[in-house]
Amino acid sequence: MRRAKHSSRFNRFMKDISAHTPFTEMLLLLIVLWLIFSAGVYYSELAASGSSIHSYGDALYWGIAAFSTAGIADAPVSLTAKFIGGLWIVIGSMLFFGTIVATVTTYFMRPMQRPHKRIIDTIEYNLEQLNDLSIDELDLLKDTVDTLIVHVERIKQKQSE
Repeated sequence: MRRAKHSSRFNRFMKDISAHTPFTEMLLLLIVLWLIFSAGVYYSELAASGSSIHSYGDALYWGIAAFSTAGIADAPVSLTAKFIGGLWIVIGSMLFFGTIVATVTTYFMRPMQRPHKRIIDTIEYNLEQLNDLSIDELDLLKDTVDTLIVHVERIKQKQSE
């Protein structure tokens, strides 16, 4: 039973991450760029003598090792492959670590971005600014609050039925 609850929480967490953060899009972008940059390194190293990259699989492995800062031993030998590899290291690392930071930040900032929080913040701000509001703005605020009160009363009435 506990395992089912844990699995359900994890699934809900993953759905939340997928729906409300840039994680999925950034991960897909990272994979596509990895495939493209690895292909660039592979084709640049085809004619290079002394290259340790003999297949696309070798280039894919090199691409993972390069951007993950693993300190790879087999660097590309051609100038073009070194340039492509350098770009991949910089872009891949920024994208990977940026994705982590963006996902965590977005996930934990979401409660502050909920509509009801914005509504309450707007009302609080307006209450602080009462002296600076015109008569028309005060009338609009009064009408809005009256509508809100009616709405709350309807919700309470529905809940009590």
